[in-house]
Amino acid sequence: MAAVCQLQQVNAVETVCINLCVCVCVCVCVCVCAVCLFALLFGVVWSITGSQCLPGGNLFGIVILFICAVVGGQLVGMIQLPTLPRFPPLIGMLLAGLLLRNIPYITDAIYIDTHWSAALRKIALAIILTRAGLGLNPSALRRLKAVCVRLAIGPCVVEACIVAVVSHFLLGLPWVWCFVLGFVLAAVSPAVVVPSMLLLQREGYGVEKGIPTLLMAAGSFEGVLAITGFSTCLGMAFSTGSTWMNILKGLLGVVGGVIAGLILGLFLQCFPSKDQEDLVLRRTLMLLGLSIFSIFFSHVIGFAGAGGLCTLVLAFLAALGWRADKAPVAAMVGRSWDVFQPLLFGLIGAEITIATLSPSTVGLGMACISIGLVIRLLVTFQLVHFGGFNLKEKFFISVAWLPKATIQAAIGSKALDMAREEGDETSIKFGLDVLTLAVLAILTTAPIGALGIGLAGPRLLKPQCSQVTVGSDTLETLTLLLLQ
Repeated sequence: MAAVCQLQQVNAVETVCINLCVCVCVCVCVCVCAVCLFALLFGVVWSITGSQCLPGGNLFGIVILFICAVVGGQLVGMIQLPTLPRFPPLIGMLLAGLLLRNIPYITDAIYIDTHWSAALRKIALAIILTRAGLGLNPSALRRLKAVCVRLAIGPCVVEACIVAVVSHFLLGLPWVWCFVLGFVLAAVSPAVVVPSMLLLQREGYGVEKGIPTLLMAAGSFEGVLAITGFSTCLGMAFSTGSTWMNILKGLLGVVGGVIAGLILGLFLQCFPSKDQEDLVLRRTLMLLGLSIFSIFFSHVIGFAGAGGLCTLVLAFLAALGWRADKAPVAAMVGRSWDVFQPLLFGLIGAEITIATLSPSTVGLGMACISIGLVIRLLVTFQLVHFGGFNLKEKFFISVAWLPKATIQAAIGSKALDMAREEGDETSIKFGLDVLTLAVLAILTTAPIGALGIGLAGPRLLKPQCSQVTVGSDTLETLTLLLLQ
């Protein structure tokens, strides 16, 4: 009997050893295969691009920036305190680009051509605007209460005007550039507000009065308004001629962008037809292709502001025709954003060279941002006064309406890119000031806003006592807004 037990133990040990050897062999094979595939991919790319994929090359810089931005976003996203939403990953992406740009020796190896950088940011902008257009629900627009309309329009317009006036006297910017800066800084960030609101909504805070739904809906519409104002002012900033001619050209760009968007949106409603194979893929490719083309072509013809409006309108109109079939298209467009989000924020951070920043510009810029935020806080508090909210709820809505991120990254560098194309040193300086303030706004307001919402929500909002069933229309609206 003892011999049998000993034999069983030996067999068990042998089985474990065999399984361990098999696992080791499998792991080795997987590693060898991965290394071979990477080496093969690198060899093919190197044989085509040559020095571009080596340290100091353009392609090498883009790949390293992308990897570092993804890693930075993952690391920052892991920072989460109890009962608080996680830190926005975009902060890590932005810091990754900033560090790569400003660490000695690494900066020399990580080179990205300004034309490539501008092109990639334009593509990212096209994707953001496409998602914004897809996320605008006409039924939600009809259901919006007056308080939501006031919340979407009032703080954005007032903050843009206040920042414009303050920056004119503190930074010495021309008036049209002041309003370019104002609309860049005026939009709240869905990337910060939506996750924070969902966490509070899941725990029942503010649900009875619909505060999370109100903020998520108004945030999307405010972004569209800020982009429209920015595009109009940007077109005027680079126009030549009299002031009235510049205003006329700006309005012409707005009208032209809307008309082009209507035509292209109607085209997408009909083509590709529903009987074609891979319909979702074809629609996604057509939608993104036309959106990216609109952004680039508007620069070619001299109406840079028209491209963004065209993209918004064509995406909205196409989604209106697709109705329920737009959800898979929006999901596929969202996957493209997963690729371009690290590139966008990484490239934005890489545009800032700390050594060349003027302390006065940073200090006065922070003053402009702070004054705009204080006025925005007060205006938001007043605009929700007649919305049926108590004092604590009004204060929470005002705090939740502060963080900046996505819109600032998308359009903050556009003025600088256009100035570089023009070759005007004065405009380049103004564009760099706009970009610097956009980055400062992201770095300061995004984490503070996320923490403020997480800390203030449980203390200022009333928890839900009983379970409430959410209607299908509300669920559809929230699903679409999450795509922002």
